[in-house]
Amino acid sequence: MNAQARAEQVVRGMMARDEFSRWLGVEVLEIAPGRCRCRMQVREEMVNGFGVAHGAIAFGLADSAFAFGCNTEGHVTMSIENGISYPRPVHPGDVLTAVATEESAGRRIAFFLVRVTNQREETVALFRGTAYRTDKEHP
Repeated sequence: MNAQARAEQVVRGMMARDEFSRWLGVEVLEIAPGRCRCRMQVREEMVNGFGVAHGAIAFGLADSAFAFGCNTEGHVTMSIENGISYPRPVHPGDVLTAVATEESAGRRIAFFLVRVTNQREETVALFRGTAYRTDKEHP
């Protein structure tokens, strides 16, 4: 199996078991080794007491894109550290796109950057994630 086919198979399998990403409404738009692009629309029930989307919404989308992107190599890979910044607010109705890209990787540790933008291509979140690759292969 080539790297692209493996990446697609792994993400299909992950998405089939990922209740949270499905609840968010995450749609995987593009998958490639070390990369993932996802999209979702912000719903009314996702807002906080200030009327803007709770930070966990952009974080959840970014984390899903990160998880899918870092598992594309075929080994079970998990987050060991991440952080996020929110330069702009997110509102109900916004369509968010997260692009996760591997910046650097060794045999065990990989570093990813995830940029989340709204429908106007404005950056609403920047997420950095560190992932640990195990020896266990995806089924």
